[in-house]
Amino acid sequence: QVQLVESGGGLVQAGGSLRLSCTASTRTFKSVGWFRQTPGAEREFVAGMRWNIGYTDYADSVKGRFTMSRDTAKKMVFLQMNRLKPEDTAVYYCAVSNVLPIPTDGRSYDYWGQGTQVTVSS
Repeated sequence: QVQLVESGGGLVQAGGSLRLSCTASTRTFKSVGWFRQTPGAEREFVAGMRWNIGYTDYADSVKGRFTMSRDTAKKMVFLQMNRLKPEDTAVYYCAVSNVLPIPTDGRSYDYWGQGTQVTVSS
């Protein structure tokens, strides 16, 4: 079992930046993903990484603004979010999967963090 803990959410003005962190209890996974969810909506894929080589994939809505990275020694992944927009407001979750290539469907992920709220004001 993998435990995931996210941090770094908060309130920011449009155009600002936030950095989310996710710490995993083990390294026994192949893909790591960031998802977000707003009330009444399904979880949306934001970014994903192939853990062993660091290859990343992004949703079109965040390409050029969000960057995913990792610290393998600390078993952490990060989501640097720049030029934030009000439509980025959501609860953000990290999740891990043993599926490759990087899945964009949340049903392919086995473990999830508790989520962290990101609010972007206009």
